[in-house]
Amino acid sequence: MDEVLLRTLTPAVIGVLVRRGASFAAAEDAVQDSLLEALRVWPDAPPRDPKGWLVAVAWRKFLDAARAENSRRRREVRTGTEPVPGPGAEVDDTLWLYFLCAHPSLTPASAVALTLRAVAGLTTRQIAQAYLVPEATMAQRISRAKRTVAGVRLDRPGDVATVLRVLYLVFNEGYSGDVDLAAEAIRLARELAARVEHEEVAGLLALMLLHHARRPARTRPDGSLVPLAEQDRSLWDTRMIAEGVDVLQKALARDRLGEFQAQAAVAALHADARTAAETDWVQIVEWYDELVRLTGSPVARLNRAVAVGEADGGRAGLAALAELDPSLPRYAAVAAHLHERDGDAATAARLYAEAARSAPNLPEREHLTRQAARLNASLRR
Repeated sequence: MDEVLLRTLTPAVIGVLVRRGASFAAAEDAVQDSLLEALRVWPDAPPRDPKGWLVAVAWRKFLDAARAENSRRRREVRTGTEPVPGPGAEVDDTLWLYFLCAHPSLTPASAVALTLRAVAGLTTRQIAQAYLVPEATMAQRISRAKRTVAGVRLDRPGDVATVLRVLYLVFNEGYSGDVDLAAEAIRLARELAARVEHEEVAGLLALMLLHHARRPARTRPDGSLVPLAEQDRSLWDTRMIAEGVDVLQKALARDRLGEFQAQAAVAALHADARTAAETDWVQIVEWYDELVRLTGSPVARLNRAVAVGEADGGRAGLAALAELDPSLPRYAAVAAHLHERDGDAATAARLYAEAARSAPNLPEREHLTRQAARLNASLRR
């Protein structure tokens, strides 16, 4: 097959789809899918009109994706803005699709990326941000995953751990990103917990509930972020917190600790504190030690540095932070906070401004900019 021909035709086919009403990103995704189909079909049955074939297949792929997106949004509308308590009665094929995309022929990382793109509807940019990798790298990973499964039957579901990773990332995007998927992720986690007795399934559900319970207090009416220490805790959903703590305690009682249970334990300690000053930071550091032991995650290490700074002072937090790579996302924001706690307002202001320039979204950028302005104003007085 002439792969040069395929690359040559790609821009023209994208242009046709855009003129028919597809967005550029949707057209690009549909054309990528059609190219994979061409790689599979053309060697045995080359078309007489390659461009016409690609346009027809890409347009069909676009329509299929649009229908899937509409179905997903209808599910979100049915779910409502807040997930209902307890096991959900509604069951559909979404969770099964998550398992099918987590196919054994894929690596866990590729399976997660493919599921987030194909089922959850996240963009390549959003997935790349969640994985802390460049968008181009993630696009290649997704394309490879699509090529891998193009010629296999999706009749062998993947494992629970991969599906949990997908649900976690979907929830995080819904909680702090551009698309509101948090309630849908909780619905699916409830459904999975009802089907599978697994301590990490319970841990993830508890983590989602405990984080989601704080959501009403996370932003002001103008959309600006409210840091955890400044949140009005009377706005937290105590019913959801109680449910999350109950689910977590039952999971921890099985004595098979995993990363989601450890994260949920941190969230539970925050939820248990009546005021920010009463937060048990020493115990939170201990849970982050467990999380680092379980995962080695640089994000967990970054959060641990914050907790150390709260428990033992800014200088101790900065010592913990010094062990990490400064290129880590949100490193500058954490460094700014710890320098402020250590009494170095000038360095903190500079770092807040630096962090604002690389913030992943507008609310966070505005929050960090305000922090820098606040400290600069105090230095001028």
